[in-house]
Amino acid sequence: MPGLTLAVEGVVDAAVLQRVLDTEGFDTYAVYGLRGKTNLDASLVAFNNAAQFSPWLVVRDLDHDDACGAALAKTLMPAPGKWMRFHIAVRETEAWLLADPESLARYLRVRRALVPADPEGLSDPKQALVNLARRSRSQTIVADMVPRPGLSADVGPAYTARVSEFALQHWRPDIAAEGSPSLRRCIERVRELAAYP
Repeated sequence: MPGLTLAVEGVVDAAVLQRVLDTEGFDTYAVYGLRGKTNLDASLVAFNNAAQFSPWLVVRDLDHDDACGAALAKTLMPAPGKWMRFHIAVRETEAWLLADPESLARYLRVRRALVPADPEGLSDPKQALVNLARRSRSQTIVADMVPRPGLSADVGPAYTARVSEFALQHWRPDIAAEGSPSLRRCIERVRELAAYP
């Protein structure tokens, strides 16, 4: 399989997509972005220009006030380059992680029944992940992923490290794709890049 360049909003997204690429047999040349949605959006033209000559995968979260990922993708990148695969995660890559409920429940040490059944229907999958961690039988998971009382943080101090670890070492994209149409479409787009010479 060819190598490709990846661009995402943050570290967790990079881990999730790296796992997808590893599972599909792709090498990753470089990872760009990692500084939020605004920074990623500002770089899309440059990334798209580069994709005239080599494979790129760019994944961005769906905005909370947008209902349709396809419409947002068309607005942000109306004319994708030959080797550009631009994808909107519904609603964010945490929803893809929630779509492998058995692995996630085992990792977080919670009951499987607590994992939401329709992760793409959640308005805030990241918060759902934190709330699951709050129910963990492991105090270490709780301390790492849940914000401490009295702080304004949305997540715990080691949230990124923990979720990245789960994504890279325990998450099963093939299983998750069965319950996540957005992830399934992303994997299909990645496979299209196998045609790169």
